[in-house]
Amino acid sequence: MPGIAEFLPTFLGVGILVAGTLALLMAFRAPHPFAPALAILRGAVQLAAISFVLGGVITSPLWVGAALLVMFGVAAVVAARRIGWSLPHLGLVAGSMAGGIATTLAIIFATGAISFTPRYALAIGGIVIGNGMTIAVLAGRRFKESVHEHWEEVEGWLALGATPRQATLDLARRAVYSALIPSTDQTKTTGLVTLPGAFVGAIFGGVSPLEAGRFQIVVLAAIMAAGSITAIMIIGILAPVRVRPAPLR
Repeated sequence: MPGIAEFLPTFLGVGILVAGTLALLMAFRAPHPFAPALAILRGAVQLAAISFVLGGVITSPLWVGAALLVMFGVAAVVAARRIGWSLPHLGLVAGSMAGGIATTLAIIFATGAISFTPRYALAIGGIVIGNGMTIAVLAGRRFKESVHEHWEEVEGWLALGATPRQATLDLARRAVYSALIPSTDQTKTTGLVTLPGAFVGAIFGGVSPLEAGRFQIVVLAAIMAAGSITAIMIIGILAPVRVRPAPLR
């Protein structure tokens, strides 16, 4: 087991990056300048904990399933808080993410695109849950911000006899598109601009580049499919707006 001395360069490098980020944000007087530093600290603690836990449960289907449920629960809570915390929003986010993630993983494992083993289920499940959370946040926030900014336009459609869903239909479609832009661009530039973590990790683990590439393309397709379902479900439920949404923080 590696000693503490082996981690000192890591601590030093991460510490400098965190301090530099904090200094820049404070100098620019950006809101919540400590948020990135606290996120890195929290992420480090959580990764350390999960590394110890997964070492003993990665081959157990029961414990892997429990780990995925915890990941999903945390992701749903985080996304709901970003959209505007309430129990209905939590139910909306959880239901939409569950629909997208479950459908995608069912197709992947049913077709044999990836073997249905605890190790692969944990790997691809965690990736899809994390990206589903991000897309859910982007979709929900973008839609609410668009409706708030274009409320006069929405009111105009309502005055002309449009239903609440019809009055926001164009804004809803743009919000879905905007939410998928980061994932779309990452997918388009894979191998040219970025080398995804799943691909690099598989190669470092001894898998051939061809096999790693096969796994990665399945992951990318899963992210896009689950994200599309999640975004459309969330906005489809949010779309019938009758009252101007409050501005998001």
